[in-house]
Amino acid sequence: MEYLVKIDAFEGPLDLLLHLINRLEIDIYDIPMAEITEQYLYYIHTMSELQLDVASEYLVMAATLLAIKSKMLLPKYDEDMDEEYFYEEEDPRDELVEQLIEYKRYKEAAEALKQKEFERGQMYTKPPIDLSPYADKSQHELIEYGFSIYDMLGAYHKLIRRKKLQKPLSTKITHQDVSIDDRMAEILDELKHRNTRTSFYNMFPHDDRGHIVITFLAMLELMKRNEIIVEQDEIFGEIYLTARRENEAIGGF
Repeated sequence: MEYLVKIDAFEGPLDLLLHLINRLEIDIYDIPMAEITEQYLYYIHTMSELQLDVASEYLVMAATLLAIKSKMLLPKYDEDMDEEYFYEEEDPRDELVEQLIEYKRYKEAAEALKQKEFERGQMYTKPPIDLSPYADKSQHELIEYGFSIYDMLGAYHKLIRRKKLQKPLSTKITHQDVSIDDRMAEILDELKHRNTRTSFYNMFPHDDRGHIVITFLAMLELMKRNEIIVEQDEIFGEIYLTARRENEAIGGF
């Protein structure tokens, strides 16, 4: 049975492009179109493979990137001049760069407002109470800013590559159907049983591609329902999962 997952954290193609530019440490004013287009299409392919809801605007942006890449690969020159003298024309990336800069400006403003909202939420008028029973929670704070669904997709890419490298030359796999709901219950039980942070990669014990996809989709659904906490100690670092406690405040993913 087909199971579609729609994650609210997808903010649009410009958000994905900014994520790739930051991850690849690319100069936003001098974007290597071949590299960024390849990475963008790879993400779109992964999203489709996982049956995530890919909006048409992502596909429009993919077509735009391919068009810009084609223009840059096929420079034009003035027929009245020698072939070695190319005339200068408008950079086909200019419009895309302007859109990215404008989007980045609004995104940073939104994050600044979100930070102010968070800081204001820490102010209380009631008398202080003893919070020592919750002191251990401060050891591993969830990084809310900079961590997104795209980081989960990046972790999925690394996982698939690891599984391919570690796969033996000959294997015998017993096929076993597992539903999304069953896998969600298994993940929650395992996290609660461990009662500690668990590495993202340790949640994929089998090399079967179908089981890997089901497990990943189950994680996304648990994140959407705020039943698990996803943590990352540093940018591009290891991703950890924890079962959310019943008395913990729920924040949106």
